[in-house]
Amino acid sequence: MDPMPLVHISWALADNAARPACDAFFREVFGAETAHEILITPETERLGLDREESLLMIGDTMVIPIAPAGRGAEPGSPLGDMLRRSAGPGRWIGVALKVHDLAAADAWFAARGFRRHYDPGMEAFYFIVPRGEVMGLRLEIVKQDMPGDPRRDPSWRPKSDHPLGIEHLQAIGISADSPEEARKLFHGKLSWPELGKCAWPEADGLAFAMGETVLEVQCDRDGNGPIARHARDVKGICHLVFRVRDAHAAADYLRGKGLPLIGDVEGRFAIAPEAAHGRLIWLTAHSRP
Repeated sequence: MDPMPLVHISWALADNAARPACDAFFREVFGAETAHEILITPETERLGLDREESLLMIGDTMVIPIAPAGRGAEPGSPLGDMLRRSAGPGRWIGVALKVHDLAAADAWFAARGFRRHYDPGMEAFYFIVPRGEVMGLRLEIVKQDMPGDPRRDPSWRPKSDHPLGIEHLQAIGISADSPEEARKLFHGKLSWPELGKCAWPEADGLAFAMGETVLEVQCDRDGNGPIARHARDVKGICHLVFRVRDAHAAADYLRGKGLPLIGDVEGRFAIAPEAAHGRLIWLTAHSRP
């Protein structure tokens, strides 16, 4: 199976009323640019649209906060119920990965024992590998481009004049119970190259190549810390890591906005998740070896 490039990273909001403030935060603080919006209008409501979302570009990466709306706001809506279950601090939906041949990708995942889910009417466009199959990391395997995705233009470059100075996504982090379990799944079943062992102040773990993206798998050292609790109670993505041009300038910019920081500016640091709509997004000026 060829490497599958990252298309987007998504998370859920339980209430669509909270989405405008969330989007505005990432536009203002992270310099996110709107690639496309999917909104409830009289026409889309007649078509049964069940969500609202903004496709936001942070550096070179598309992130999508999604909230139930329209039919999705009604009790019993499959997508609305999924979003409400998936909402909450430290909880993400998952990632979308791009393939050129959806049928071949389906066969590849099936041969490795993964369950796949197809939304009715979308069988030619994507399928989903549920969270329970990949340690809480929901995989959306897509054939189509996202609407408004600027990366389709070879001459496009991420915004470079924002004071936070984000250059690119460095890694996606997930929590795990053990490195052996992670190696068996990601290197064994999914055939993602293992990049080596990692150590952070809060955890040990392994890194894998998920297409062109690094997946950091974190395992708590003593089994009782926040990573262990995330692996037990939440599962899946626990953080993102973006490289910035100048860590001290980025930290000064965030402090100037009155935002509380955690971590170490000399290593990696983040806005405290409770001040960042429940997202833990590390920033670092260090390159990954």
